[in-house]
Amino acid sequence: MKMKWKGWALAASALLLASGTARAAPTAEMLSDPCAGCHGTYGNSAGTTTPTLANHSKQSLVDAMKKFKSGERPATIMGRIAKGYGDVDFEAMGDFFSKQKFHAANQPFDKKKAARGAELHSSNCARCHLEDGKEGKDASPVMAGQWLDYLKIEMGLYTSGKRKMSDEKKEKVQPLSATDLEALLHYYASVTR
Repeated sequence: MKMKWKGWALAASALLLASGTARAAPTAEMLSDPCAGCHGTYGNSAGTTTPTLANHSKQSLVDAMKKFKSGERPATIMGRIAKGYGDVDFEAMGDFFSKQKFHAANQPFDKKKAARGAELHSSNCARCHLEDGKEGKDASPVMAGQWLDYLKIEMGLYTSGKRKMSDEKKEKVQPLSATDLEALLHYYASVTR
């Protein structure tokens, strides 16, 4: 009888030890799943004030999350959310979203403003926002096909000084009038893939 109890005790101990150590680390997709509530399935936003994350450069996404976490980039909810993740998580999530297919927002825009915005893009923004804003150089985000409402919010943060511009961006944006900026944003909203 003693032998049976020892065998059961040994088996139960092994089972308890194994159950505590057999957990796998979360995948990049698992880490990114909570983002779908605002940024849409696989990072394609359905909300006009929320950006699409799909197909952004990994670096632009990692940089954004780090700035949200540190408070350098103003946010309503993203600052709190970013504090729940570490740099390794940001890298994994940035890699995940950078590989997703981007679906441009289907939205109304002013064709006349968009035509003027195309000229402004070519002369001011094309060096960093490549392929008509469909790709970002280094840490520059995808602009083409983003929601117009979101683009207006972000440009407002930049022009008010609430969001810091790089020296290169400041050099290009500051000389533009409010009418020029509006045209530029209508252009980006008009570009599809």
